[in-house]
Amino acid sequence: MKQKKIILLFFVFAFIISLFSCKKEKFNINQNPNEATDSTIAYNVILPAAQNSTARVVSRSWGWLQNYLGYWARSGTYAPNTEEETYEITTNFQSGIWSSMYDNLYDYQTMQIGANKAHADFYEGIARIMKAHNFAILVDLYNNIPYTEALKGAAITTPKYDKGIDIYKDLLRQVDTGISLITNADESETGPNASIATDDIMFGNKLFPATAVSDMKTRWAQFGNTLKLRILTKFMNGGIEINSTNTVGTVATYALSRGELDQEFTDINNEGSGFLDFNAEVQPGYQADKGNPFFNSYVADDAGSATGNSVYYKANSYAVGQGVQGDNGYYGYNGDLRRNKFYKAPTSGDYTGVYRGVDYGIPAQTINAAGNLAGIGVGVYRGVDQPQWILTSAESYFLQAECSHRGFNVGAVSADQLLASGIVASFTSLGLTTPNANTYIVNNAGYPDVDYFSPEYDPGNGFPVQGGLFTIITQKWFALNAIAPFEVWSDYRRVDFNATTNHFVYGLSVGFSAGPAISTNPANVRSVLPKRLLYPQNEYLYNPTNVSSQGSQGAYPFSSIFWDLN
Repeated sequence: MKQKKIILLFFVFAFIISLFSCKKEKFNINQNPNEATDSTIAYNVILPAAQNSTARVVSRSWGWLQNYLGYWARSGTYAPNTEEETYEITTNFQSGIWSSMYDNLYDYQTMQIGANKAHADFYEGIARIMKAHNFAILVDLYNNIPYTEALKGAAITTPKYDKGIDIYKDLLRQVDTGISLITNADESETGPNASIATDDIMFGNKLFPATAVSDMKTRWAQFGNTLKLRILTKFMNGGIEINSTNTVGTVATYALSRGELDQEFTDINNEGSGFLDFNAEVQPGYQADKGNPFFNSYVADDAGSATGNSVYYKANSYAVGQGVQGDNGYYGYNGDLRRNKFYKAPTSGDYTGVYRGVDYGIPAQTINAAGNLAGIGVGVYRGVDQPQWILTSAESYFLQAECSHRGFNVGAVSADQLLASGIVASFTSLGLTTPNANTYIVNNAGYPDVDYFSPEYDPGNGFPVQGGLFTIITQKWFALNAIAPFEVWSDYRRVDFNATTNHFVYGLSVGFSAGPAISTNPANVRSVLPKRLLYPQNEYLYNPTNVSSQGSQGAYPFSSIFWDLN
């Protein structure tokens, strides 16, 4: 796979990094991330740089998952990536995610320590919530990871590994603490939080001009509550307790007891701020020569030159078809206008104006050269100066819809209404309209990948389902393309399709091909996607005793994350 060019956009971020006594370089896996030491940089200076770093990790780390999930595929301009496309991944595969996530966590940890000493509760609360955000993704990728002894710098350079379920439980408490700190934070113009509206590039005045600090507090509580939903849905496995014949899933199984889960929702409701109904984004001031990280990685660099990624990653035929009449892929199958936002057709050559994709994992062929395939669309890259999504309102609504569907209290709005709101939010975030979304819903009445109340539908394939949970999980696939594929991968792993298929299956129940599309590489004999990443080679070099204590599960890509009880 191509090397990713990393550009530090903001001098303040470079300044922060330079002051760590153990120099850290983004995505450099040839060093020990456990040896970082505390910085003396002011907590308020760290905040915007740390948030921008989170935006980089969230936006630029998932090309391989885009491929696995049927969104993108390697163009015929490039030779096969054998490791990725056979699912025979190693300890070096995507190891930069581990180092970049922990590197970003050190930033937040340093900010948390400094803010705590200065009684800057707003900053400390943000640090705790953002650490929970990052740690949750790491657990979803690796299961057990360093947590209680992590981020200690020189004091503990070989941290022990904690169980994923124990980390997840504590992350819920960290979010609660973060919300409480922010809610009760000093709002005075001369206090330790005086510059928060300027420093916070997610919910401050960069995106919300002349914002009141009290409004920022509410936004952070909504973000924290939505992040808790992300975590809580991972505890929910299988189907639902009222599961009947031919609905998705098996009898409900939970990694936490039903009573514990109910209490978590009671606590969220008692907090009272609700969930995100707007996109949580980062905007430090992206511009032409310091661009949006997704744009800079997958479209063009700061000099305006097309990136290698823009040539390598093209549309997957599962999503858009192969350009022949009647073959429009899963988006076209539903008449989904989002296809034209997630992808862009070639502007020259034999396939001008045609949304044409390529099968994932096939040998390079001239007909599938990059110029003959649909590329990444304007709906997701938007523009070099646009903010970077961290957690979207569409995902928030889908999370609420699933929880409501399973009988948990997320408010008075019903699961079907929350699902519809998620679809609308997805359309409008991409530059489409509410009427576009409503037309899509009406035109797909009776089909369970869109219609929550769809009756049992059997196109003769032997896998009939009803709407409900199937609809919610499928709509997340349609909506989170290039935005949060790591969450779609989690759905694929944790929600079983039926009593014999212990992963989610897209498309099949409405007469479309089963997906995500499995690699067609002849060397691949697996019928399912990998379930986890392997611990990076650096851990075996610098923390060998603790990583080796994880046994074979840490070195096998088809071992399950704790919440995958299938």
